[in-house]
Amino acid sequence: MDLILKILIYLYLSAGVWSIQNQWLPCQFTDEHVFTNNEGHTETRLIHREAMLQFGQKGDAPVNQNAITFLITGSKLDLRRYVEGVEEEQLECELRRYSTEGIYVRWPVMGAQEYNHWFLCTLRHSRGLFTVAGFLRHPSDQPPPGEQDYRKWPPIPDREVLTTTVAMAIKTKTPSVKAGLMSQQKLHCQFDVDHKGGNITVEWHWQHRGERNKLFSYTSRTGHTQGSGVGVKALATGDATYTLPLSKMSSEGTYICSVSVNPLFGSVDINLHIEEPPRVSLNVGPTFSLLDGQEQKVVCEANSYYPLDVEIVWYEQDLAASGQRVGAPLPKASLRQSGKQFTCSVSHHSLKVPIKKSFILNVEEPGSWMFNIALGLFAIVLLVILFVMLRYLHSARKRAVEKKPY
Repeated sequence: MDLILKILIYLYLSAGVWSIQNQWLPCQFTDEHVFTNNEGHTETRLIHREAMLQFGQKGDAPVNQNAITFLITGSKLDLRRYVEGVEEEQLECELRRYSTEGIYVRWPVMGAQEYNHWFLCTLRHSRGLFTVAGFLRHPSDQPPPGEQDYRKWPPIPDREVLTTTVAMAIKTKTPSVKAGLMSQQKLHCQFDVDHKGGNITVEWHWQHRGERNKLFSYTSRTGHTQGSGVGVKALATGDATYTLPLSKMSSEGTYICSVSVNPLFGSVDINLHIEEPPRVSLNVGPTFSLLDGQEQKVVCEANSYYPLDVEIVWYEQDLAASGQRVGAPLPKASLRQSGKQFTCSVSHHSLKVPIKKSFILNVEEPGSWMFNIALGLFAIVLLVILFVMLRYLHSARKRAVEKKPY
């Protein structure tokens, strides 16, 4: 009995950790209720509902009887392949209805019915390692309404089981990228469709602060290409990765990789952040000497950084007091500051820890300086006298040798 219990516990824990690799994944289904308000305007109310993403065969019993089950049956595309090696608690799953904006076409796969209801499943890694968008096709024998589908969504009961297949998927492994200035970056984007021969359009756009530019476009039916940065041969294998030229401050923004196969349009966003750490310098050396009461401007300079927000703080540190940091440098040097270390600390968004530059201040009394100067002059005079005497003695000996009779 104990052995059976241990086996059951092990299977239960295994299912909890590896469920996405096997059969199911909890999701949040964001449903929509579109209606016309009293003023005649169209409004949308979002309704958050419990759902399960379940992998299996048509007719399988739902894992959670109290949730809406999106049963994904076998097709060419398997969403689990895009999240291999990821544990359930690392995934964020969201489901939404997808509107074809009044466009109705028969999806060109074997056994497909004339009509379909579409859902968009988005899987995100909790630490931002990837984003996957998958389009789920739910066949229907009901003709579409005479208006855009989002105005008359068919109701979904709380315990409904919706049998679906994955029709198209798009993924990026770089949803957020940090790049330094003058660096080359590859923005990952891959896609797949459950059938061949369809007209596929791939585009890249850049947008930032209300500005939007097209970077690249490709249409498979005509082979027409506009722009650069994506390998056309790689597109045949579903690789739409964009190579960003040497980055500049103006490169910062959101890069959008989009793939469209009528009536579907899918995209993933990649946020590029330009970060360049500051170069920090002091205008004095590691040791700096001043007279008591003397003033001297010490400059801590930070250059060549981005974003243009930086924090510079001065610390006064007594090396004899266990490294305690207090206050900031005083405007005038004093004897009590002699031997202390002054540190400039520069913090910036690109830095995990601040950059620090330090110098040790030596402060002497003016009298000691005069004494040192006098002592130095006295030493110089002695050296000059010694030099003159040596030359005189050398000359005297030379004359004595010349006068000696042979």
